[in-house]
Amino acid sequence: MRQVTSNPRYLPACNWRTLVIGLVVVVGLIASVFSFSGPLSLFPTPAHAASPQTCDIYASYGTPCEAAHSTTRALFAAYNGPLYQIQRTSDNQYLNIGLLSAGGYANAAPQVTFCAGTTCTITKIYDQTTNHNDMPISWGGTWKGPGPNGSDIGANAMALPITIAGHQAYGIKTVTPGTGYRVDHAKGVPTGSQPEGVYMVTSSNGVDQYCCFDYGSGENTHTDTGAATMNAIEWGTACWFGGCVGSGPWVEADLENGMYISTSGPNKNANYSGVNFPFVSAWEKNNGTSNFTLKYGNGASGGLTTGFSGALPNGYSPMRTDSSILLGTGGDNSIYGLGEFFEGAVLFGYPSDAAENAVQANIVAAGYGSTTPPPPPSPTPLPTVTPTPLPSSTPTPTPSPTASPTPVSGSSCSVHYAITNQWTGGFGASFTITNTGSTAMNGWSLKFSFPNGQTITQLWNGSVTQSGSAVTVTNASYNGSIPAGQSLSSAPGFNGSWNGTNAPPTAFTLNGSACTVV
Repeated sequence: MRQVTSNPRYLPACNWRTLVIGLVVVVGLIASVFSFSGPLSLFPTPAHAASPQTCDIYASYGTPCEAAHSTTRALFAAYNGPLYQIQRTSDNQYLNIGLLSAGGYANAAPQVTFCAGTTCTITKIYDQTTNHNDMPISWGGTWKGPGPNGSDIGANAMALPITIAGHQAYGIKTVTPGTGYRVDHAKGVPTGSQPEGVYMVTSSNGVDQYCCFDYGSGENTHTDTGAATMNAIEWGTACWFGGCVGSGPWVEADLENGMYISTSGPNKNANYSGVNFPFVSAWEKNNGTSNFTLKYGNGASGGLTTGFSGALPNGYSPMRTDSSILLGTGGDNSIYGLGEFFEGAVLFGYPSDAAENAVQANIVAAGYGSTTPPPPPSPTPLPTVTPTPLPSSTPTPTPSPTASPTPVSGSSCSVHYAITNQWTGGFGASFTITNTGSTAMNGWSLKFSFPNGQTITQLWNGSVTQSGSAVTVTNASYNGSIPAGQSLSSAPGFNGSWNGTNAPPTAFTLNGSACTVV
């Protein structure tokens, strides 16, 4: 969108690979619906195949992601690469921020360590598709940014801490006009009048009425090349044409030379006076010739609502969309829109309502929560639920008079310990805890000792106490049950510190029973 002052590259053919992927993802979704009871139990289990994520779901419906960006989590179950890059001002060094596990959540602990005592900037947002449409900081455009030679600037990497399913993560927060990211001549994205869908997770916090906090397609020239050359979500309280019902913020379509909430421009829907949630899912799709549709949802609960669906404005059919993918600014680099970004994708094709509903369910299941970071870990009492002893071929010994779990003999459990990331003085690790017995467990307590004096500094999906090298991890309120013959969903993981050597523990007990280390 312009700020006003006084050749198909990919055909979404339904070939055999699409059909196979679709069957796999649909079966996975059905299994998820019947196997889990709520959002907290749906996040991926390290060391096991993650549940289908947003872009897996879109692919199963024949509208694949051609660009997928997130600072909080993986958007493909198999993705295990970097999410974004940061740079600190103290020595200009760079660090890639990755995942705790494939298909999982951001591993933010290295960022906290790396940025301690200095300022860090997000310099690049990686594309999770094989197109590698990574978005660096934009070089600017008709509207000049505040950076060198009129370029834009990156967001402060520590400015937007959140928790997602108990994990610490960081979003992108634009508080200074001219904070923007962009990749030109993006590979595989829709162009011209090809149908296109866009979604993002944003927030009603920190919005404004100016142009343009966009995510989607814009011009490669970074100039206004006329109506219908953009197809992006604009998020904010801008009523570009005047006469809107309500005060916003709204999901709008930036189609260039206008931010549209209806065919005529302004919002006329009395039931769409504004969307106010800490986490908002925003949706826009455009068939390229006759229709565009705007939807919104609560990123933490519930389904989707259609704000508008109808004809493209006069002069916008057919679309002439260009192939630059942008975030935070307008097509000609209009710099005055402010907002927050956590994840989003650009799709080839006009996604079905069923696909969007399934993706909304995935977003809700991801566990977007408070924007307040988790408090520092501290010892907490054991859960009130009494752990169930593991099955054994020998009689159960007499319980001890303490609150510890009843010991059992024999090996009816296995534990896999994996170091997921490591940096100077710090590391991340995860557990896979499997009940190999024939009886379900209702409450668990895992004990082990570090061999080299390591210390746990932050743990999720459980409670931890540590005395010297001895560590006890007990279940959280939502993951106390481990069915017979299955691994714990929502398994614990942690960030820790080390010095010198970081060897893994060699022995584990679960409810007093020695486990096989795998």
